[in-house]
Amino acid sequence: MKDNLRINERALMQRRSVLLGAAAAGLGLPGGSALAQASAWPTKPVNLVVPFPAGGGTDAFARPLAAQFSKATGKTLIIDNRGGAGGTVGASYAAKAHPDGYTLFMGAVHHAIAPSMYPKLDYDLEKDFIPLFLLANVPQVLVINPKAVPVTNFKQFMDHVKRNPGKLNYGSAGAGTSHHLAGELFKQQANVFITHIPYRGAGPALQDLIGGQVDMMFDGLGSSATHIKAGRIKALMVSGTKRNPAFPDVPCAAEVGLPDYTVTTWYGLWAPKGTPADVQARIVDEVRKLGASEELKTIWASNGAEYGGMTQPQFAAMVSSEVKRWAAVVKASGAKLD
Repeated sequence: MKDNLRINERALMQRRSVLLGAAAAGLGLPGGSALAQASAWPTKPVNLVVPFPAGGGTDAFARPLAAQFSKATGKTLIIDNRGGAGGTVGASYAAKAHPDGYTLFMGAVHHAIAPSMYPKLDYDLEKDFIPLFLLANVPQVLVINPKAVPVTNFKQFMDHVKRNPGKLNYGSAGAGTSHHLAGELFKQQANVFITHIPYRGAGPALQDLIGGQVDMMFDGLGSSATHIKAGRIKALMVSGTKRNPAFPDVPCAAEVGLPDYTVTTWYGLWAPKGTPADVQARIVDEVRKLGASEELKTIWASNGAEYGGMTQPQFAAMVSSEVKRWAAVVKASGAKLD
């Protein structure tokens, strides 16, 4: 008798579970139709938090991505520029967003540097976000305003800097960004002194460089490319050990006597922690398809960038290694918040 009661109780519990699941599916409740929701993503506009003002490197890759996303899905990828504090203001906002796949975060190498520069961050890049996709890799480039710095090549530039110690300055996207650290590394390796001028993003810094308010920048090639081609600013050197195909006439750091000067800006896509795994997979699949489009390939190449790719675990491992690497760079360079 007792065994029969137990069997009946188990049967009732199983039937109740099935009915609740069906009801949740009909009402669109969480857990009721997760697979259907994931396969349908996106069913509405998606918010892409870009943690810098318009006109910077992150923006230069986010906007073409948004245009292709709209063409491919029929839904809008809304660019939400939220600049400030080296990109950490926008990151903080995105970390607290509802994890449903409709708020994504486009961060960069700056966010792997931030933990070493901002000890009181209210988010953790590795714990509060889910890495989805590496979008682009692009080298840093030393660019000058040719009217403010009257030189035509790197050797003349070095002579000019050494003749004017402390008189020149460089703009950056903000304290703790790769632009800032690239400048500090350059000062250390080239044994020169240049004053750092932080901005609220690469866009405003570039505008002041073009206008002559700052003398130079160590910028991601993606945001400088258009201005270099237009002659508004002049490129003297790209970081690393090889020239960039988009700018074959610009020497690399190794060629000008700085063999260890390698700074690469990378851009990636994250989702807030808690975003369902099947929705993550759907997003990654869609972004991978976008990266294969001829339009994006052409834009990436014209900006001197390589398309990132990587699996989610590979991207997560890269982010973790970058956090550690930049912590060592910050310590060695003595870089501090201005």
